Amino acid sequence: MTAKNGATGSLIRSLELLWGGRGKPSRGPRPGLTLERIVRAGVDVADREGLAALSMRKVAVELGVGTMSLYRYVPGKSELLDLMVDHVYARERDGMAEHAGLGWRACLEFVAEKSWLLYTGSPWLLQVNQARPVLGPNSLAGLDFTLRALDGLELTGYEKVAVIQALDHFVLGAARTHVLQRQAVARTGLSDEEFWGAQRPYLERALDSGGYPATAALPEGAFTQGGEEAMRFGLRALLDGFQALVDGRTNGAGRAAPGSVNSRARTGS
Repeated sequence: MTAKNGATGSLIRSLELLWGGRGKPSRGPRPGLTLERIVRAGVDVADREGLAALSMRKVAVELGVGTMSLYRYVPGKSELLDLMVDHVYARERDGMAEHAGLGWRACLEFVAEKSWLLYTGSPWLLQVNQARPVLGPNSLAGLDFTLRALDGLELTGYEKVAVIQALDHFVLGAARTHVLQRQAVARTGLSDEEFWGAQRPYLERALDSGGYPATAALPEGAFTQGGEEAMRFGLRALLDGFQALVDGRTNGAGRAAPGSVNSRARTGS
């Protein structure tokens, strides 16, 4: 399932709510009801029941109000979802000030850890199509923090954005696998031990056949790492790769040859 932002009109309404006029109902406000409360209630529903359960009616029930009263503050579910996404990104801002002067690698590690907690804590985010994100104050603040962490490195603007994208793609993929594993247990009622125990006799026969020598040579426990452990291992390797790129530039190596695809991309030609 993928959530969409809708037509241009919906996009403009979302941007207006994100960047101006927040909390101003179009008519007759209900006492005690605010746009902020509506967005928080939407996040609570999605966190608890998933994105498929999100509806204006469900949010109204969460708040104990009539569904139509919500439309005084937000035009519909599409715009509400855009506001919800930016709202949860506020969680990533906690700790930014303390990490701002710790160097680019520590900052990227901090961003990755916060993203992991965000995606695994609010799994519905993994279903939102953010290929063309609607940037609000919180998501833009996160981007700006990460760019400032890379400031001063021998990287072009194009490469800095590519580093940020690579980091997010990795964490998002790791989080999605972790969440799917949790959901598989909940959906089937089988623990991981029960699931692999059922396959064991078949796998043992296959490995004893000699047709899969590399897999058979793996030591006991090779597949026992958890999702978070696997994410952190991959994160270290990814950051090591970024470190090699940065060190190469600092030492005057690793620059793209004039006229190459990477060179044209960095210069915008």
